[in-house]
Amino acid sequence: MVDSSKPLHCGRGPLAASLVSAADLAIRARGVNYAYGEGEARSQVLFENEIDIGRGEVVIMTGPSGSGKTTLLTLIGALRALQEGSLEVLGRELATLDDSGQVELRREIGFIFQHHNLFSSLSAIENVRMATGLKDGPVSEMNRRCADLLGELGLGDRLDYRPARLSGGQRQRVAIARALVNQPALVLADEPTAALDAASGETVMGLLHRMAEGPTRSTILIVTHDQRLIDRADRIVNMVGGHIVSNVCPKLMVRIVAALKMLKNLEGLSEMTLTRIAQRMEVEWREAGEVIVREGQEGDRFYVIGMGVAEALKGGQVVRTLTVGTSFGTVTQLTHRPIEETVRARTDLELYTFDKSDFDYVMATDASFDQRIRHLLIARQA
Repeated sequence: MVDSSKPLHCGRGPLAASLVSAADLAIRARGVNYAYGEGEARSQVLFENEIDIGRGEVVIMTGPSGSGKTTLLTLIGALRALQEGSLEVLGRELATLDDSGQVELRREIGFIFQHHNLFSSLSAIENVRMATGLKDGPVSEMNRRCADLLGELGLGDRLDYRPARLSGGQRQRVAIARALVNQPALVLADEPTAALDAASGETVMGLLHRMAEGPTRSTILIVTHDQRLIDRADRIVNMVGGHIVSNVCPKLMVRIVAALKMLKNLEGLSEMTLTRIAQRMEVEWREAGEVIVREGQEGDRFYVIGMGVAEALKGGQVVRTLTVGTSFGTVTQLTHRPIEETVRARTDLELYTFDKSDFDYVMATDASFDQRIRHLLIARQA
């Protein structure tokens, strides 16, 4: 899980790619398209999808059935061939990865699917041991890890039971143990809690979070309709009709909405409108001493300070101090005026920004936003 005291690396709005650093990158998709069939029977199911996912993130992917979630998941797992676009997973570009490279990549991924595909002739612990054969290590250590993991999942008294003697939920937990026993760098899970009761589902999510937070910093990508899991996500990605239509960090969203609520000219806007604004805002980080906007230039975005302190200057003289929840900048296309003050970071800053296209999008959903934001921008220039 991402530490809420640190910047959360989420992108903006539809088709967002996040701001994950190259060193922390686990998954990067650019322009990913996919279709089934050929000729007149061809049916495209993914359209120009873009996303970055970092190490140690727990990401939940939601959306209606048939929206392309599972197809994208299987592409990321190198279980089907990439057709168009770029898809980088754990440092490998799948478009250029040969068969042996794909096999090696899959060894670093834990797969959890709705159909658990256990070996009916093997016991629970033997099914999990099958996965440990993919990794080098002492047999005794592997056996201990299998038993411990099954015990953590509430199956300590079912180690020697074959699948036929286990309930659906118990079989699913064996499959989860098999996927996680090698401590994979990436976990891809399709409806992992569908067959589980609330307590078992919470146990599984707790285990996944510990993997994300632990030394391996495993990346967890879960496709689910299970609303119980939403609150446990570092990030929620929504797919509709083959498109990633939103890419939201809940903790970051709360911070942005809180900062927007501090702006006087946005007082009275509904929580829904503030959330729409927050979903469109891009996050930027600036270092102390850096100039963000400069007096006399045309402006292309509006800024709200989420963390840190800045100072505004006119004619080289400091005229005001800017703290959390204050705004600066302008969109010259809206105000027809240049920037009237230079703003410089006094400390490191987390900024939330909003441009003309974002303004137009939110204005279409809340007419009062048009007047409020124009007043806010123009009043600052007076």
